[in-house]
Amino acid sequence: MKGLILAGGSGSRLRPITHTGAKQLVPVANKPILFHGLEHLAAAGITEVGMVVGDTAAEIEAAVGDGSRWGMAVTYLPQAAPLGLAHAVLVARDFLGDDDFVMYLGDNLLRDGLVGFVDRFRAERADRRAPRLGESAEPPAARILLARVPDPQRFGVARFGPDGSLTGLVEKPTDPPSDLALVGVYLFDPRVHEAVRAIAPSERGELEITDALQWLIDRGHPVHHEVLQGWWIDTGKLTPLLEANRLLLEVLDPANEGAKVDEASQLDGRVVVCEDAEIVASTVRGPAVIGPRTRIIGSYIGPFTSVDRDCEIVDSELEHSIVLAGSRIENIPRIADSLIGRDVVVSRSARRPHANRLMLGDHSQVDLDQ
Repeated sequence: MKGLILAGGSGSRLRPITHTGAKQLVPVANKPILFHGLEHLAAAGITEVGMVVGDTAAEIEAAVGDGSRWGMAVTYLPQAAPLGLAHAVLVARDFLGDDDFVMYLGDNLLRDGLVGFVDRFRAERADRRAPRLGESAEPPAARILLARVPDPQRFGVARFGPDGSLTGLVEKPTDPPSDLALVGVYLFDPRVHEAVRAIAPSERGELEITDALQWLIDRGHPVHHEVLQGWWIDTGKLTPLLEANRLLLEVLDPANEGAKVDEASQLDGRVVVCEDAEIVASTVRGPAVIGPRTRIIGSYIGPFTSVDRDCEIVDSELEHSIVLAGSRIENIPRIADSLIGRDVVVSRSARRPHANRLMLGDHSQVDLDQ
């Protein structure tokens, strides 16, 4: 079985962060989102991975390399434009050949990984016993993962018959047939290649994977499903990104990996402080992670905060936030529920008259308390 990771797309919902970087490389718990997916694929025994890339291909390739750190070989597959998930399968046709494969959206996170999901598909595909009453003798062409969501209008949604069997899938319906949405992980056998060639673009000009799955169902090819029990997060917007960061930090094991922590500082709870970091006259209350070579001086870092490498936090308070590499925050009484990009400077000036002085890129969002 091969892996197919979709790492293209513009990341418009996370601008301005994604004006200068790939959305899949935004870190949660100080690890790029994409790396979590690669780890899940490796744990499921996937050693050959195709990565569909777009405008941020160079940045993603520089970060991922040849895949050897995860025990896999990564092949990069350029996609000229993000024309739908089914179009990505078309792009990857030569790489995939006639192998079964798992398709994984590179900005998704799953609590429980992929091992059980992949193993069940492998077992079904290998099972050649006589079918039980009501079962198809044909092995499944696909297996999909579903999750209950409060806003199914935003997703591909499953439709079921009176007997509970899967009868179809609808992309972003105005009147959802259920609250079970497609999670960004799919398992396919080679029959999907005929399906993606047969479907037409949707009204939004994309080849929808829901239409390809519907094509398989309509022609009697079994599409199996299961409902996700653990959490799943599509990290494409700020609120779910912070939630993913919180969930991953909650399972941290505390560690000091070679940081300097002076006697006037305190580390409370599950805190990871990476090598060459420095904590001076500060409190870090976990769960939290402080990246390599980052300095925390006279500050308070509260729960559910990730501060990446080479940052400096001085005389400030920060919690439930993500700070990307190379940023400096100085003399700020309180920052919460925030995503701060790379090489950002946030400071409070002592000059009069007092005022908020801002230099912001397109699509920025700032909430001021006064």
